[in-house]
Formats: sequence, C-alpha cells, structure tokens
Amino acid sequence: MQILGEQIFAKTPDGSLASRIGTMFFRTPGLVTRRGVHAMQRAMWVEHLNAERAAAGLEPLSAAEEEAEFEQSVDLVFTDDYVLIRPDPDHMELAFRADDELQKFVNKRRIRFLNTHAAKVRNALRARGENWRMARAPISQDDMSRIVLESRVAIGEKAVYYYNQAVGTRYITAGGYNAVSALPAYEYRAQVKEVVTLLRKRNRMGHPEVDLFPTTTPIEVKNALKGLDVDALGDDDLRAAVDKIALDWRMSLPSALRDESVENFEWRNEMCAAVTACANETNAAEQDLIQGISPEFYRQIEWLPGARIDRGEVIFDPLWDEYSRTHNPSLAPLCDFHVRNVIFNLTRLFCDIEFVNVGRIARSLAREPIAGSRHGSVYVIQCKTAESDEVRLVLLRFQKWGVAEHLDEGKDLLQATIEANEYADYILDRRLMCRQLGMNLPPRVAIAQFPETYRGHNQYNGTTVRAYGYVRDYVSGTASDKIPPARFRNPAFALAFAWLMGVAAAHDLVVGRRSSETKENLFDKNYEVVQFGPDGLPVKVVVTDHAGSFVNYLHTFEDSVAPYANVVRRRVKFVPDAEAFADAYATAFERTLAEVQAKYRERRRAFDELFVHRPFDVAGSGAYRWAKTLERLDQCDPKSVAAVLRAAMKGGEIC
Repeated sequence: MQILGEQIFAKTPDGSLASRIGTMFFRTPGLVTRRGVHAMQRAMWVEHLNAERAAAGLEPLSAAEEEAEFEQSVDLVFTDDYVLIRPDPDHMELAFRADDELQKFVNKRRIRFLNTHAAKVRNALRARGENWRMARAPISQDDMSRIVLESRVAIGEKAVYYYNQAVGTRYITAGGYNAVSALPAYEYRAQVKEVVTLLRKRNRMGHPEVDLFPTTTPIEVKNALKGLDVDALGDDDLRAAVDKIALDWRMSLPSALRDESVENFEWRNEMCAAVTACANETNAAEQDLIQGISPEFYRQIEWLPGARIDRGEVIFDPLWDEYSRTHNPSLAPLCDFHVRNVIFNLTRLFCDIEFVNVGRIARSLAREPIAGSRHGSVYVIQCKTAESDEVRLVLLRFQKWGVAEHLDEGKDLLQATIEANEYADYILDRRLMCRQLGMNLPPRVAIAQFPETYRGHNQYNGTTVRAYGYVRDYVSGTASDKIPPARFRNPAFALAFAWLMGVAAAHDLVVGRRSSETKENLFDKNYEVVQFGPDGLPVKVVVTDHAGSFVNYLHTFEDSVAPYANVVRRRVKFVPDAEAFADAYATAFERTLAEVQAKYRERRRAFDELFVHRPFDVAGSGAYRWAKTLERLDQCDPKSVAAVLRAAMKGGEIC
C-alpha cells in the first residue's frame, strides 16, 4: 500500500502529530496522511494516480473512475493515542477492510471506530464480538460523583455551570436557573446576560461556550433564550420572559432528570457523560449496546476482547496471540482468561452462536459497597443464536471459593476440589431454601464449569482445574437503591414501592441475609430489582442474588429487624405522606412474616425434611442453618417483630 505523507503517529519537531487525519483507498490501495481536509486528500490521491498514469503513457482517470476511487475509501482521524475509523454506516465492509489494513502497522488496541451513535455501526461491531472497541472506559460510582461535583464552575458571575474541560463547553441546568432566579435584580440581569451571550458563541474548537443541559433540550428552548435582548427589557419583563422559557425547559425534562443530585443515578450519569465527553471519541453507552439496561450499569461494564464467529468458525481476537507470544503486562487486563474460557465453553456447547460479547463488572454496583466484602468475579454475556432474533443478555458470577482459591490456601488438589464441590452444592441449596421460604428469585439459574489453568504458588501451578460459575438471565428493572428520588413524590408510586419492599424485607429477614464478612445488613443495597407496570408504578421486586442468605441464623428476629427501617428512613424526605409510606411498609412486612410462618406450620413436613439427606453439623452446615431458621420462624411473634420495626422507623440514625 502506497503512503502519501508521513507514517501514522509521526511527530513534528515540536512533538505534535504531523497529521490529524488520513484517507485510505482500496480501488487502488493507498493511504494519504498529508495535511489538509479529507476532500483535499482525495484530490491529492487522484493527482498522484494521474501523475503515475501520465508517466506510464496512460490517459488520466475518467470522472467515473475518480468516483470509484472515492467510493472505495474510508476517512481516518488520528489522535495521540488512537487511529479512529469514521465508517459509512451503509458500507461497514469498507470500515472493516480499513481495520484489517491498519492492523498491519498499528496495534489493534489503538484502532477504534467513530459514528457509534449509528445503530448500524454498533450492530456491525457487536456482531463481530467487538463491543470493547466502541464502549467508553469504566469508572467507579464514587469517581463519577466526584467528577460531576468538581466540574461546577463560574465564568464571570455565579458558579451555575458544569464544565467539560476537554471540549470547553459549560452546561447550565434548569436547577442552575432556579439559583439564578433568586438573585437580586442587578446580579440576575448580569447572570442572564452572561448565559445568553455565551449561548450564541463557540470556542476555538468549534464547541458551544455555554449549552443547556441535557443536550436533548428542544432547540426551540435554546433559540428562545439565545434570542433574548437582555438590554432592551426592564427588570420585571426580563424575569417574566426568562421564567417562561425556563418553564418550557423544565417541562421538556425527563422526570428522571428533575432531581439534580449525584444521589440521583440517572441525572449523575447524564451529567457525567456531558462533562467527560471528548471530541472524536468512541462513546457508545451501555443503553446503546444493550437495549433497556438499567442506569446502574452506566460505565460499569468493561467490555473485553473475545472472539468473532465467522461462518461457524471461532476466531479469537489477535490480541490473544500477541499476549501469548509477548506476555506484555499492558495486555493482561484486556486478555482475561475467564472471557476466553466462557467463549470456548459456549461454542463447545452450542453450534449456532452468531456472536458473543463478554464484559467484566469490576466493582460492586451497590450504592454503598460492603467494606471487605469478597464476591466472585461477575461478567455480562451478550450473545445471539441463529434460531432466534433475540439478543440474550445473561450474567455470570464465578464462585468465590473455587478450586484455585482453596489451592491458594495451601490445600492439596483433592481437598481443594472436594471443598469447592461442597461449596457449589451449598450455594444451590441456599437458593432452594430461599425459594421455599418465599423469596422472589430469578426463575432459572444454571451452573457452569470452566476449565482453567491454575496460576499460583501451590505445587499444582500449571494444573488444569475447574472453575464454577452461576448463569442467569439479566433481570430488567431498577435496583431499589437506584430509583430516582423524584419518583417517590407520586403518592401511588411511593405506596406501591413501600408495600412491595415490605414483602421483600420480611422474606429477607427470614432467610437471615447478611454480609458473610462484616455481618452488615444487605437489604435495599443493590440486589432488590424493582419492576414497573405500563403505568410506571412498581409491580414486582425480584431479588437477583441470594448472596449472604443464612449468615444470620441464630439471632432472634427482634434483634435483627432494626436495619430494615432504613428503607423508610432513607426516603421519608421524598414522599408526600411519610406516615402512610411507613405504615404500608410495616403492614406488608408484618402480614408477609405471618404468612410465611403459617405456610410453614401448615406444611411442616415439606420444610423439615427438605434437607435431611444433607450433612447436619452444628458448626454451621446448610442443613443445620435450615433447621435453626425454621425453628426461629416457628417461635416468632410477627406482631412483636413488626412493632420493633415500627419503632426503629421513628428515630435515630440510618444503620
């Protein structure tokens, strides 16, 4: 392939890139990197070809031939770190051809795709198992909140803006205008004039100096604000004019964005996206890659290189070859052998897979992660088979105590295998216990086994062992602790939520769910997913994971129930009728506890004999914990337990 200009990433003497753009041609293979715009590079290429043709005694390219050169070309953008392919969504085959050519002299890690706002581009990459090449890098929940809070700035007046340092745009929100509207007349006029003036201007990078948040705000609202003649209006007329625009602005806001707080995950996510967006970046969001995914997953999935399925053949990403060959430590975070094992196992079991993408959830999605808590690695698997048009999304959690973990403790291979197998049975036994006692868990969970090479300090280093994982379908809805506070201002929503959470809390108390490390209460901290009906009201709570169940099996319900009051105390300031909200929660709790107790007493044999075939050990075996749980349930007084809960809701700090 001929190259006109400098090599990609070539630098000038001052250290800047020699060129920021390039154009790749395929009819006559070539790459132009000379300075200019893409149209100029196309003209340079035709001029070059015609010069070669003249030297060979040939006629210049015809208009049709020139057009054919242009049609079979792809625009490139260069940054200090990446080559960005700008694909035509209707001709993705050209983009992938450019990708293959670029990989001959640029590492694949440094090649990404633009135009990911187009579904055709995203779907084409997804079908190649390459979500990782268009998704933004993960970021912790705490860091997102910090970034948003630290982006608050002033220009010449008040600090009412959120600043994107990369593109230079400052965003003002409807809540920001509320603060402006409270200013005295002189300061109010100065602030409004600053906003209106800068709304009309663009910075040296071509981006707005000031913009309205969210970026989807109707253009009519922006134009109305831009069109204000601040100096021509008196104080009262100015306030009236801006108030009218602000009302239209607020009315256009999605309900989830009306509470402007980092405690509101949806607002925080949108603002974080706005203040961290960069020019020429690959920025497909989770909701673009996975339709209907909950906002709690925003920038929490780290999509990883895997494999593509081409005519039934599994072709692992070439980065795996590079890692195996070089052991480059910078590739280690990308080349996760769990991912390779998952894809390998899937393609062994199913012959009709069309594509698969695997992402890693590196951090707990809980609003307040449990300190010191240790969980198995969690992965998101997106795949499609030929027999269905549906793209499936499943979550895989690896068992936190597997063969490898026990080998790391210094145990021999036989003992490590036995204990890992016993723990796998214990996990599934606890799931059955929870279901028997009424907890609403996902209907289907499958256990999967993956071969993996043990890498540790034990003598068995290099041995192939089994890793266990638990697979379930993604549960749609919103985790209870991530629901925007604004939704609780609807009395019907608040009461429906309180009732459903009261039911779930009773089941949670019965199964004694606590952190195994800290013994901290886990309820309402990520696992309870609320599902909504067509009217937007809560209709169901699904507990996505029974982690921590039967940890607390010896203490009485009266001694254990106080933390469940936090469900009400965290939200009491948002609900219109706090007393009704608390009463609905406590009533549902008491009634459910009584129903579970009655069910047990009515059908004792179905409960008492469920685990008679399992080892019974007072040191804490599953069967022993089950027996103690049933004994505690039988002896409790639901009214007395509910009374402790009601008292806990009335005062004190959240515990």
